[in-house]
Amino acid sequence: MTSTASAPSSTPSVAVVIVAAGAGTRLGYGMPKALVPVGGEAMLVHALRGVVAAGVARQICVSVPAGDGELTAVCRRFAAELGADPKTTPGAREANVPGITVVEGGATRPESVRAALAALWPGTRHVLVHDAARPLTPPEVFQRVVAALGHKAAAVIPAIPVVDTVKSVAPTVDDEASIAGEVVTGTPARETLRAVQTPQGFDAETLLRAHRTSDGWPLDRAAAITDDAMLVESLGVPVYVVPGDARSLKVTTPLDLQLAETLVAASSPRQRAAQPPRAQEAS
Repeated sequence: MTSTASAPSSTPSVAVVIVAAGAGTRLGYGMPKALVPVGGEAMLVHALRGVVAAGVARQICVSVPAGDGELTAVCRRFAAELGADPKTTPGAREANVPGITVVEGGATRPESVRAALAALWPGTRHVLVHDAARPLTPPEVFQRVVAALGHKAAAVIPAIPVVDTVKSVAPTVDDEASIAGEVVTGTPARETLRAVQTPQGFDAETLLRAHRTSDGWPLDRAAAITDDAMLVESLGVPVYVVPGDARSLKVTTPLDLQLAETLVAASSPRQRAAQPPRAQEAS
């Protein structure tokens, strides 16, 4: 683990975990997904800027691939630009500048999240888990999640309405295989469906308990978990929903990357205006 700052005492007890350990094979860049450039800068840099601009965290804990050097260097440079590195600003830094911690992730997303949870500073009450693959999440989404946690919610997720009709399907049986590979089994009411995004926010103890509980699950059950909210749901804890944002798309395919590039190009003047002064000077 590499920590670039000690915990301040005057900032809120919120930590943001950024999961940046994905391989990104579908993008075809031959590098970790979080290192793939969007608008000339690594996805992880955009994600870090979004967290800092939101002003909600005292600590940002980034989970990177095991043995990684490049993403760790990205985090160190970003921390230095913010003045979050004690080697750059010994003995002093602004209270609203979060410390940045880097940990090695695991082979799966839950393992990467658990590695980050183990590195959280003492006194952390709330944890937001965010994907580096959602590099353009607006600051106000982070703020909405934290506001709901402040109103006693133990779990909060951002989500947007589903605009497509969604159907459940099953494989066709042998005598139908010549027609098609799947058959419709149902059409859920679109009005009740939401597309879930990150950051997902949790009471820290609740999230830790959910991860400890899932450690003993059979492999097939563990493999079916696609986000941290599902782990918390398994405890019977209510998960509340706040509005997400269409800009918080997950970059998974080359087409997603093209859309992200377009969004960066369209919003770069506004983004630069929202950046901390040092980040503006470095861009």
